[in-house]
Amino acid sequence: MPLTTYWLEHAWLGTHAEPGVALDVKDGRIAAVRTGVDTPPPGAVVLRGFTIPGLANAHSHAFHRALRGTVQVGSGTFWTWREVMYGVAQRLTPDGYFALARAVYAEMALAGITAVGEFHYLHHAPGGTPYDDPNAMGEALIAAAREAGIRITLLDTAYLSSGFGAAPEQHQLRFSDGTAEKWAERVGALKDRDGVRVGAAIHSVRAVPADQLSTVARWAEERQAPLHVHLSEQTAENEACQAAHGVTPTRLLADHGVLGPRTTGVHNTHMTDADIALVGSTSTGTCMCPTTERDLADGIGPAVALQKAGSPLSLGSDSHAVIDLLEEARAMELNERLRTHVRGHWTAAALLRAASADGHAALGWADAGALETGALADFTTIALDSVRTAGPVPRLAPETAVFAASAADVRHVVVGGRTVVRDGAHVSVPDTATALTDAISALRS
Repeated sequence: MPLTTYWLEHAWLGTHAEPGVALDVKDGRIAAVRTGVDTPPPGAVVLRGFTIPGLANAHSHAFHRALRGTVQVGSGTFWTWREVMYGVAQRLTPDGYFALARAVYAEMALAGITAVGEFHYLHHAPGGTPYDDPNAMGEALIAAAREAGIRITLLDTAYLSSGFGAAPEQHQLRFSDGTAEKWAERVGALKDRDGVRVGAAIHSVRAVPADQLSTVARWAEERQAPLHVHLSEQTAENEACQAAHGVTPTRLLADHGVLGPRTTGVHNTHMTDADIALVGSTSTGTCMCPTTERDLADGIGPAVALQKAGSPLSLGSDSHAVIDLLEEARAMELNERLRTHVRGHWTAAALLRAASADGHAALGWADAGALETGALADFTTIALDSVRTAGPVPRLAPETAVFAASAADVRHVVVGGRTVVRDGAHVSVPDTATALTDAISALRS
């Protein structure tokens, strides 16, 4: 791959917005970062606006995108929402999932996302019969991410029980491999490749029996792979865990070797002080998904306390009520303002780090998330002249990006040195809206 120079009108270099930055990119990585370059070098690709490291969506369920605009009708709870979700899940095939995920991942690219963590539990045909290729659904997601031009960490999920050892219900059969050992056998056939990491996930303490948690944790440990888990998303889950095991979900995971620096708890919403201390002391990460947590009325998690205890924060769009990591970042701060009546829990710099470097690290891409020599050449440019972002001086670009910009302000996206989004349009999925409409309509017909 020949060397390409990108000239960035303004760039986020981790601590400040720097005007006039040239990035030399070769073989998918940043070969050099040159500051003080006031005018574009001859032949450089010019990116006007504010360029930041690519955003990492650390928690996604791609098929939930088909629920947008339907589950917002009327009232209900997480548990009533779940019944609607099951109905969509039953209608997906590998081909249909590829078409939907390709469009969803293209929507993510348009929002400046360069890597996604796909929390994948839709494994088998309805009724639980494996496909001829037992990983057909996972491979469909991998192929979809490749065509959409973004990196994927496939967090293949163990989902074995309808609740604390009970057999799966009918609509959960296609999620289950029967046992953690059979889950590990199937997942072992999936391999890392260019742009792809294979990780593991425990759906929740209610969906994986306690005596099988360590099997999943051991699989991830042996491969040095990311391990994610839905954790204390619902008070009902906490109460059921206490009734079944006499401990909180966090304590149960710790007792079975699940917590640790490669593990990320998703949501971590309803935690005791002891839970927070345990997550922090083990350097277990926390992925907050504020737009989903508010859409499902789940609650506001203790993100400030978790980070202070030692838990790195990342962000996800989860159910895709919206796909906008800038909105997730500011929502985390604004939720805390509403809860505490105090402003300024995180700086714009800290929120950008959660949306980029720490999100990538949670997905096993530690060499992404920074505009620095040697890093993966994944970056996103945000317009500073839209109706949302016009006005502030460029040195305030980080604050403008986090607290005013939206996914609609993303102008350019580069992944591994290749342009994925140019002038606000996706290069390989040019009519993403139609692709979404077609894929979702097929599920409803």
